[in-house]
Amino acid sequence: MLEGLIQKNNSKILLIVLDGIGGLPVKGGKTELEIANTPNLDALAKESALGLHLPVDYGITPGSGPGHLGIFGYDPVEYQIGRGILEALGLGLTVRETDIAIRGNYATVEYQNGSVIVKDRRAGRIPTEENRRITQKLKESIKVIDGVEVLLEAGMEHRLAVVLRFPEPLPENSALINDTDPQKEGKPPLEPKGKNEHSQKVADVVKKFLERASEVLKDEPKANYILLRGFSQKPKMKSFEERFGLKACAIAVYPMYRGLASLVGMDVLDVQGQSLEDQIKVLKDNWNNYDFFFLHIKKTDSYGEDGNWEGKVKVIEEFDSKLPQILALNPEVLVITGDHSTPSLLKGHSWHPVPVLLKSPYVLGMTSNRFTERECLKGELGIFPAKKLINLMLAHSLRLSKFGA
Repeated sequence: MLEGLIQKNNSKILLIVLDGIGGLPVKGGKTELEIANTPNLDALAKESALGLHLPVDYGITPGSGPGHLGIFGYDPVEYQIGRGILEALGLGLTVRETDIAIRGNYATVEYQNGSVIVKDRRAGRIPTEENRRITQKLKESIKVIDGVEVLLEAGMEHRLAVVLRFPEPLPENSALINDTDPQKEGKPPLEPKGKNEHSQKVADVVKKFLERASEVLKDEPKANYILLRGFSQKPKMKSFEERFGLKACAIAVYPMYRGLASLVGMDVLDVQGQSLEDQIKVLKDNWNNYDFFFLHIKKTDSYGEDGNWEGKVKVIEEFDSKLPQILALNPEVLVITGDHSTPSLLKGHSWHPVPVLLKSPYVLGMTSNRFTERECLKGELGIFPAKKLINLMLAHSLRLSKFGA
């Protein structure tokens, strides 16, 4: 129904995702948003529509993939995307119908009585430059396995992407292979096994790749092994512009979020540097080139996962200090939200509804005094499915025509 109502105009929509922004009380009965000193967000909240979104469903804790797909307007239950393809796309690798994409972690292992034991699943979070050196060594050593092309790309710190390019398009469910990461130190890596005939053929190639990689890496002091996760194939889905009539771009630093944006057909813009100031510069420089802007801020989530509520508060306060620069661009619709909640109290993603702020000329406003979880409960948007946020953005930008006579 929605696609038939879309009409184009010159309005600008800006979606800012403070990753993992939702929280729970951590000090004096207050959440990180409530503790933070946010005069600019407070002023904005008073004139905006507030609410909370459910990334997937009540009680369901989402990963970052489902969380973002929902706020992009894609049903995360219908489009279940593997982590591997997101990592590969985010690092600039192309993914075809012939490919299996995998997310890798460099790890530290020891060989004990003929067995491999994982001592550090992240190889001490080696520096990114060291990662690039090691990945280049692998690229030069492993190019083809049993007629399957091996493509590798270094990520940040200990992460890398692996793409196995087969000679012919693969049947569906060819990526149904278990992760090799045991999830705990002191255990051996898991053997890759397929869940059907097609995926077992892929698993056989994966096993040979791991054997060859461990031989190449055996003399590395830390990153002497690879653990693989998130085996995935390219999904079939309409692009963001096809569905919503919006020429869209993404301004994100971390590969996974760049990959998510690329997956739905957004242009992924290069950011020189990793600071919020660097991202805002890209936003300003490209303001006249797009209808829709996705700006992603990661550290709110990272500190939440570390249980570091003070760090999460500081990131919120830094964002608040930069908000006037963003408001000066005067988008017709501005949305500030998260992809999921990451309470420092839980040190991980959670099922809690996510705060949403929507500013446009067409809101009631004056229902809430701050952008916090409790104040969002008072807002005019209520609690709604994340996949409906795109409807609200389109409506408030006057991009939806009337339904019916």
